[in-house]
Amino acid sequence: MGPGLGWLALLMVVPCGLIFTYAFFERGLYGGIDYIWTFENFTRAADPLYLGIFLRSARIALTATAIAILIAYPAAYAITRAPKHWQTALLILVILPFWSNYLIRTYAWIVMLNREGLINGALEGAGVIDEPLPLLYNSFAVVVGLVYNYTPFVVLAIYSSLSRINRETIEASEDLGASTFTTFRRVILPQTVSGVAAGGVFVFVLSIGNFITPDLLGGGRLQMVGNLIYDQFLSARDWPFGAVLSMFLIAIMMVLLFTQAVLAGRASGERTNS
Repeated sequence: MGPGLGWLALLMVVPCGLIFTYAFFERGLYGGIDYIWTFENFTRAADPLYLGIFLRSARIALTATAIAILIAYPAAYAITRAPKHWQTALLILVILPFWSNYLIRTYAWIVMLNREGLINGALEGAGVIDEPLPLLYNSFAVVVGLVYNYTPFVVLAIYSSLSRINRETIEASEDLGASTFTTFRRVILPQTVSGVAAGGVFVFVLSIGNFITPDLLGGGRLQMVGNLIYDQFLSARDWPFGAVLSMFLIAIMMVLLFTQAVLAGRASGERTNS
């Protein structure tokens, strides 16, 4: 376990410790750190301006998470119902977008969503709209970009849970007269809660801290927590305040991971008891 623990200590524990330490100091006159103990950064983070950015980021991240789950669950279920020799190929298609660069995939959405893009052009050509829709540089575009980039992770997480379900429990439910919906609600869904939670946590954590997608698809008009932290470290050079904001994100991530672990533990216990 030594190499693995050393890797985690060097690349996770130490950076998080530095972030935690910097949060209690002041910004230097020309940026960086001035080692004067203070709690002012935490008070500043409670300003309604920054709380509003946090709430907006959480709303966008929750929206992206919900949509990703709604798309990923049927996709994962369809893959598990497909013949065994097709499942590997279908999973490869799910992760195929990752074979291209994240920025390229995001720029592709700019081409599709702008006023002269493919979507507006198709709608105008079909006579559905008379003038281009404002699809780009707003929260809608950001959510679309986040859902597109992170849905494959949810598909894989839910597929993993679905593939572990004992088919005999489904057959028993059907033999006892349960409808398809009842079987899904009472048998399948409870056994996949851990996969849904894992995928949802993954999308939410990556979305709320994302700064590339809001910057490109939001056009700089929509600031999220990730953009705010990025600006504090690289533009304003206010490392202590950026550290406080980063601590809030880390705290949110830890709470979500703990909740996901609890749900996974309960699901595992239920499968063991059954």
